[in-house]
Amino acid sequence: MKKIVYLMGKSASGKDTVYRELLKRFPGFRRLIPCTTRPRRDGERDGEEYRFVTEEQLDTFEKSGKLVEKRVYETVAGPWTYATVDWEEPSSEKESVSLGIGTLESYLKLRDYYGEERMLPVYIEVDDGIRLQRALDREKQQKTPNYAELCRRFLADQQDFSEEKLKEAGIRKRYQNDALPDCLARIAEDVIHYV
Repeated sequence: MKKIVYLMGKSASGKDTVYRELLKRFPGFRRLIPCTTRPRRDGERDGEEYRFVTEEQLDTFEKSGKLVEKRVYETVAGPWTYATVDWEEPSSEKESVSLGIGTLESYLKLRDYYGEERMLPVYIEVDDGIRLQRALDREKQQKTPNYAELCRRFLADQQDFSEEKLKEAGIRKRYQNDALPDCLARIAEDVIHYV
């Protein structure tokens, strides 16, 4: 893996939509797919948004030295683990670019693992009221909506993406996702300069 374009932002900021659109614009990019032990949401497929794994599988990755980072969140449904595994083979293309998506915490761990020069952080922002409405609309579509977890995540994001933490992480540039085409154009321009 040569370079990583890493999307991050608070829940319901549009990261997944931006991710899919960037893959269309840059079809040669590899997908850096995180693992999780949480249950699948309606419509999710294994190997698309996440690789759905067990704690035992994560332990195996950790023992083999392939676990880049791991986070455990105490949710209203119990602990859910998210992780990034280094799937790259030593013979992989030297000039490859991967597109990843995650949290500020996972970005920092990947930056430490791969090196700052190999990471392009893309922090996506949206007004909190818009994010909350998006999250509510998405949760209503689930067979069994989990509004308590939605609220927990929304409040946790205020701390996880605090101004202090963004500054400490060196996140200087922000991409406002008020109008998706404009946001995508700004990100794509920076990605082109990066790669």
